[in-house]
Amino acid sequence: MSDSILPPSSGEALPPAGLAEVLLNLSLAGTMLLRPLYAADGVEIIDFAWVRLNPAAQQLLGLPQYPTESLLTLFPTAAQHGVFGFYRMAFRSGQVERRQNLYQHDGLDGYYSLVAQRCEEQLVVSFIESSDHSRPAVEEALRDSQASEQTARVAAERQWQELARVFEQAPAAIAVYRGPTYIIELANPVVCRLWGRTAEQLMGKGLFEALPEAAGMGYEELLDQVMATGEPHVAHAMPAVHDRDGRRDTVYWDFVYVPMHEADGRIYGAMVIATEVTEQVLARQRVQQLNDELEARVAQRTAETQAALLQAQEQREQLGVQQHLLQQILGQVPAAVATLTGPEHRFTFFNDRYLALSADRAVLGKTVAEVFPEVIEQGFIDLLDQVYITGKPFLGHDMPIELFGRTTGKPEQRYVDFVYQPLMNGQGQNQGILAFVLDTTEAVLSRRQAETLQGAMLSVAQRQAQQRQELYQIFEQTPVSIVLLREPDHRIDYFNPAFADVFPPEEWTGPLRGHTIAEVYPRVQMAGLVRLLDLVFETGEPQAVIDMPLAELQPGSPRYVTFAYQAYREQGRIVGVAAFVYDVTDQVLARQQVQALNEELAAINGEMQSTNAELNDANTRLTRTNADLDTFVYSASHDLKSPITNIEGLLLALRQQLPPAALQADLVPRLLDMMQGAVSRFQQTLGHLTDVTQLQHALLDQPAEAVDLPALVESVRLDILPELTAAGATLTVDLSSCPELYFSAKNLRSILYNLFSNAVKYCSPDRPPLVQLRCLRHPSGQAVLEVQDNGLGLTPAQQGELFRLFRRLHHHVPGSGVGLYMVKKMVENGGGTLAVQSMVDVGTTFSILLPMPGPPLT
Repeated sequence: MSDSILPPSSGEALPPAGLAEVLLNLSLAGTMLLRPLYAADGVEIIDFAWVRLNPAAQQLLGLPQYPTESLLTLFPTAAQHGVFGFYRMAFRSGQVERRQNLYQHDGLDGYYSLVAQRCEEQLVVSFIESSDHSRPAVEEALRDSQASEQTARVAAERQWQELARVFEQAPAAIAVYRGPTYIIELANPVVCRLWGRTAEQLMGKGLFEALPEAAGMGYEELLDQVMATGEPHVAHAMPAVHDRDGRRDTVYWDFVYVPMHEADGRIYGAMVIATEVTEQVLARQRVQQLNDELEARVAQRTAETQAALLQAQEQREQLGVQQHLLQQILGQVPAAVATLTGPEHRFTFFNDRYLALSADRAVLGKTVAEVFPEVIEQGFIDLLDQVYITGKPFLGHDMPIELFGRTTGKPEQRYVDFVYQPLMNGQGQNQGILAFVLDTTEAVLSRRQAETLQGAMLSVAQRQAQQRQELYQIFEQTPVSIVLLREPDHRIDYFNPAFADVFPPEEWTGPLRGHTIAEVYPRVQMAGLVRLLDLVFETGEPQAVIDMPLAELQPGSPRYVTFAYQAYREQGRIVGVAAFVYDVTDQVLARQQVQALNEELAAINGEMQSTNAELNDANTRLTRTNADLDTFVYSASHDLKSPITNIEGLLLALRQQLPPAALQADLVPRLLDMMQGAVSRFQQTLGHLTDVTQLQHALLDQPAEAVDLPALVESVRLDILPELTAAGATLTVDLSSCPELYFSAKNLRSILYNLFSNAVKYCSPDRPPLVQLRCLRHPSGQAVLEVQDNGLGLTPAQQGELFRLFRRLHHHVPGSGVGLYMVKKMVENGGGTLAVQSMVDVGTTFSILLPMPGPPLT
């Protein structure tokens, strides 16, 4: 090899910058630079503008270096005789294209050899005129060839325009990409609008050159995979970023990438059919967000409610302990004590002295009228009714009463001092009565004897003092705050320790006894309690203040109390007022807490109802959107079938009408085969889309029913028996654990047929095929159907792709990639789950977990 053809070394001079200009000027071949002119849609090329002609071209064509009029203006018959179509095809393909052409029109008369190739956005055409010695025979042959070629080209152009119109009118976004850089050859108005670009900004550019914001989001890998494998790829709700309307938006697409094939089967590009589903995705995300917020809110409210209920339970337990302690104290006091409940006044507690007073007749659960029938006519039951209804205490002093004697069993005259004190619940409602009874029979009889026996007066006074001292001892032990006031100015005569604990004097430092309640406790006057004391003293009627905040008497105190005022008498006249103070803080707080919880629960219920309404509305919109999408896919696939069928018929007619000479040309059969292959693949994809949408509707109309599993499996075995026999396969069945299932019989039959067929289709060539079907019981009681084979097996990566639509993992046998997708949909629609376990060269097991067996609930 000589040094003259070696590339220049780093020290040698590079070719001069003007070399290309010199070559054009010296070339004996005519050279033209043309620029395409597009229709208004920015897709169809309707003419070419002259950019420049070298000297040889100027001489051959008789034109200046820079013609101002277009190609078809100067040479109007170029379109009719195929020259214009040749230029347009060369520009679209980007490849070197050649043509022999006899042109005797528009002032030219010659046999030309044309070579054309696209350079960026211009078309470079080099041509020479052949010699005259072979011209007559060549011209004759060329005229025939050009006539046939022109007819075929016109038909092909008409079909291309028809297909372009179909794509332009399609409601879906459609684009066609060519080559490894995915040059955009076709982009219908829908895809231009959704991408936010005009056709001029897209045509002839690489996909990610025209849409740089979409690069790096995974679309390159998907297109590379489709180009490498020849398998369509279907994606749902895939995000993408697009600059449109002056802003950058994140949108979501449902789309399918379909490979485009040359006549010889080579993949030259891909077509995309897409629909924007941004609104549906955002709606689903909003529903998920609402569900998450609702779950978090319900969990928080549940935890708070449980904590409040636990606290209330603890308070009830503490109250029970206090009640038990009070019963122990009341059981030991030297007076007859009993508690009554309900309007019937049933005994819930009585101490031994009360049992003795009743002559051993008192029984828990019985009413006072049943235990003391003799007091009904004496008015004591009426007094109990009055206290229960009004909630006001009643004090009786030396009241005469006839009771059956404990030993004689006959009525005996007795005298008693007693208090009927209402018992309030946490809501301030009367639920029972505390009966506190002192037998004063001896005192009364002694007092009567004192009228005639002066000397007995001292003994009676001592006895009364002793009884009073015993009563004070009882008061000392009771947890209720008690103070006795002497009238008429309410001087403190006695108070128990519980009262001193609850009401410590604010500023008073001296003794309490002998001083008025207003002196020791000034706030009592402001709270209106002294007026109630006056009223009791004046009328003898009991008074009560229910659930009073103690802060009115002791600022800052969080406690609540109930006051009960009762007049007490000596020798038949009112001499003072007995004040009973009950600490009801726990009951009030519990009631308030329950009220707050009820209000909070009501608010939560309101929020949940509002949220449920929003969710129902969102679900309704999603259901309608999904139905619209199914309808759209079905309608689009159905509506596209007719023009594709028309194109197929036109192709067939074209083959029949083309003369044999044209069919022998290199380019014509190749173009026809490429078009037929594209039509067939498009028809197959539309058929699969139709099957999928029909499956979605069919699944909703398959209710569960009782299925005789052995009979159904036997029917499937008979249907697939030819395939089993041809492959030499063995099918074993074990259904002893679940002879009957509740499922759609039609769907279950289709599921088993698909799994059996796949097990035979993908068997290993190294061993006889073995297919096993067994039914097991899951620990939860559900049925599990397992289909196991010893075939080729799958890698972990293949298992992740197994149930995707149009995804095929083996290509040595026919298939569409739809069967397992439909199997999974049928299982899940019936409430079950489908799982797969597989090892390469070992085999595959499909496990179908079906719902709990049993008839549907009615």
